[in-house]
Amino acid sequence: MSVASHTQTVYDSLSGWDASALPYVNRRELEVIMFYRDERLALFIDGSNLYAATKALGFDIDYKLLRSEFMRRGKMVRAFYYTALIENEEYSPIRPLVDWLDYNGFTLVTKPAKEFTDSSGRRKIKGNMDIELAVDAMEMADHVEHIVLFSGDGDFRPLVEALQKKGVRVSVVSTIRSSPPMIADDLRRQADNFIELEELKDVIGRPPRPMPAPAPVDMAANDE
Repeated sequence: MSVASHTQTVYDSLSGWDASALPYVNRRELEVIMFYRDERLALFIDGSNLYAATKALGFDIDYKLLRSEFMRRGKMVRAFYYTALIENEEYSPIRPLVDWLDYNGFTLVTKPAKEFTDSSGRRKIKGNMDIELAVDAMEMADHVEHIVLFSGDGDFRPLVEALQKKGVRVSVVSTIRSSPPMIADDLRRQADNFIELEELKDVIGRPPRPMPAPAPVDMAANDE
């Protein structure tokens, strides 16, 4: 069943709701309906893909709020975060986040990123975590009823299908509101539920940093 038809079915089943009014209904309310409080769920976060999606939408994630939000939606068994790390650098901009996640209830899965120089002489970094995520998700499938995948990578479509065959519902969190969309169409169609990342901005987003106040004008300097 496609995401659109699944969504329509949910609306039709809600007493007193008019499915024809779908575009005007609060989408976040529907997303919560698609979760069950007594179901065991696990989060699988593709760190680099989610980072790219939030940057395209212009906000940063507060991972404490993210974890709390999905603990509210069900019985969260585990929250995995996957990222490659550059070794032998004095400072890595992702290191503070990685350390915080490791101490605050997330299961961190990392591996060294590979550095290489392309044909143009530019430094490139490669750190694909797809295999690690897929193996962990298949192992977790026997212990949960619902997996939430934070990624738009189309390479995960076969994984989603395999999880569904094991009786696990799969929700995918990404965005179609960036240009171009961050989620592959075949992944979105395969998922039981697509959650638009921008719809979560007010729930899991970091508040914008206040602009620094302008320096006060020295009025005495203007006196003649």
